[in-house]
Amino acid sequence: MSRKPFLRVENIRKRFGPVVASDGVSLEIEAGEIHSLLGENGAGKSVLMSMICGMVRPDEGEIVYKGDVVRFNSPREAIRHRIGMVHQHFMLVPNLTVGENYVLGQGSPLRAINDMDKVHAKIRELSSRYALDVRPDALVADLSVGEQQRVEILKVLFHGIDLLILDEPTAVLTPQETDRLLSLMSDLVADGKTVVFISHKLDEVMRVSNRITVMRDGRVVHTVNAADTDARALARMMVGRDVRMELPRGSGVPGRAILSVENLACRSEIGLPAVSGVSLDVRAGEIVGVAGVSGNGQTELALALSGLLPIDSGRIVLNGRDITGLEPADVNASSFAHIPEDRHKHGIVLSLSLGENAILQRYDQPPFAVRGMLNRRAIGEHTRDLIRRFHVKSRDEDQPIGNLSGGNQQKLVVARELARNPDFILVNQLTRGIDIGAMEFVMEEMLKQRDAGRAVLLISTELEELFAICDRILVMFHGEILGELPPDRSRLDELGLLMAGKTEQNARHPAHVG
Repeated sequence: MSRKPFLRVENIRKRFGPVVASDGVSLEIEAGEIHSLLGENGAGKSVLMSMICGMVRPDEGEIVYKGDVVRFNSPREAIRHRIGMVHQHFMLVPNLTVGENYVLGQGSPLRAINDMDKVHAKIRELSSRYALDVRPDALVADLSVGEQQRVEILKVLFHGIDLLILDEPTAVLTPQETDRLLSLMSDLVADGKTVVFISHKLDEVMRVSNRITVMRDGRVVHTVNAADTDARALARMMVGRDVRMELPRGSGVPGRAILSVENLACRSEIGLPAVSGVSLDVRAGEIVGVAGVSGNGQTELALALSGLLPIDSGRIVLNGRDITGLEPADVNASSFAHIPEDRHKHGIVLSLSLGENAILQRYDQPPFAVRGMLNRRAIGEHTRDLIRRFHVKSRDEDQPIGNLSGGNQQKLVVARELARNPDFILVNQLTRGIDIGAMEFVMEEMLKQRDAGRAVLLISTELEELFAICDRILVMFHGEILGELPPDRSRLDELGLLMAGKTEQNARHPAHVG
């Protein structure tokens, strides 16, 4: 007789307006397994799990849990049935302690607060059992990102769950923290729990999973035993074609310094100190990576370099010219290309066409403008050339760019910036939100730019991206550059320690690198 699945979803459908997030998804999860949901951003993984844990209601289909059909109206209902989810974006109140966060949302929080000694004791017991190192009296605002994630995981375990759903949990972790988290998943399964691991990282999924379900465009493509597949086959399932797993990086031949940054300091958009005393050089013919856990000043560094954020002190020199304090348009006119972290905010205008977005910085310059009038023919020819060369999938140059996938939007931004033949290229999160196929293409383009003698500064939280194409890697922590390493995977532990703010004998590396 066949064993009933621990959790089964049958023909689940969910729309958000015209967008189909889940398109007839069926899936089975067995008790006591680590079941990974693998897919690109937008594949429908998180929406599916959000329906299971009561955050989103399905339009059609049914969820069967422990043999019963269920439909939860809230996460609290799901937790009462021993299902908990740790989301990619944490749901903690920063100005409360860990213990106070744990009793929020309970039926009688006042009673729990009055009995906080018992709450703290339970937190300590769970923390010790799973080696999570969570202090119940710590203020959440004082914790690192990795510590906050441990708090979130323990918060779910605090409620006695049987099914734990982890949504992209390694996105904000150092390599060492990632290793500990993957070990924790195995410990939880050994303790009788079932784990669903949502990810787009092939290596992590292969390391920890019993079974893997691949999703694409809101549908299940395939479910396989981890022991019967490999990363290459999974990548093929994710994008529908063969993908090269390794790029021929070669070695850059650095020339003169194109960009020099001296003792740069700036604040965040809300006025908090973000970058402190950063100095670096980027030379012609090299790609310099900037690694670090998200939130350590990388975003502000990129915005300050591109003129989008005022600086408090320091100098930015490009091609021997001081560009400190210039407006963004003047920075762009200085042979400076910018592929931004948030393409919707700083890279494209969603309501405009591909053609209009392709000339955003040059709409008033020849050949795109003649005597104050737009030259539609020149714009069309230029855009069609970019679409062809960069394999942008679109109807034509008049299609609104907002109708394109994230990968095709990113390819147009990359195409537009590189078409200006800049000397310096600033890239922030090159592959965020794009599929493996588009990722392969844009990374190859960066290598071509390096080999053509351009200087590239690549900021990324994806270590594999940095290892794949960088000539050297700087590490940021709390707004400072702590050190420089070669792109050598054998030194991953050292890189992870720097990302956590730990240096040899707690001594800072020299401030100026390059």
